[in-house]
Amino acid sequence: MAYPYLFSPFGEWIGFVSEQKEVYSVLGQYVGYIGDGPRVLRLRSYSFNKPSLTPPRDPGKINAPPTVPLARLMSELPMTIVDILHEEPDRLFTSDSGELREDLS
Repeated sequence: MAYPYLFSPFGEWIGFVSEQKEVYSVLGQYVGYIGDGPRVLRLRSYSFNKPSLTPPRDPGKINAPPTVPLARLMSELPMTIVDILHEEPDRLFTSDSGELREDLS
């Protein structure tokens, strides 16, 4: 993360974070929120009708470090919370892909 941008381990832009720590995809669709520790979380029973935000301009690709330290152990989550990066990573996709993008035709 390089506030407000979120990047994949390959340095590709996959989303952004609002001032309220809410996470949005590159298309401006709500994904979840930043929890305690390096997690993107959301409630399992969320209705997905939160309004979209206008995404910031595309920062382009960054040079990701060739190696990273091992992730710290994280506590278990209650059944009512979903870890997006673990259970639904397809919600954060790059700007040139994604199931929710409109067709170019």
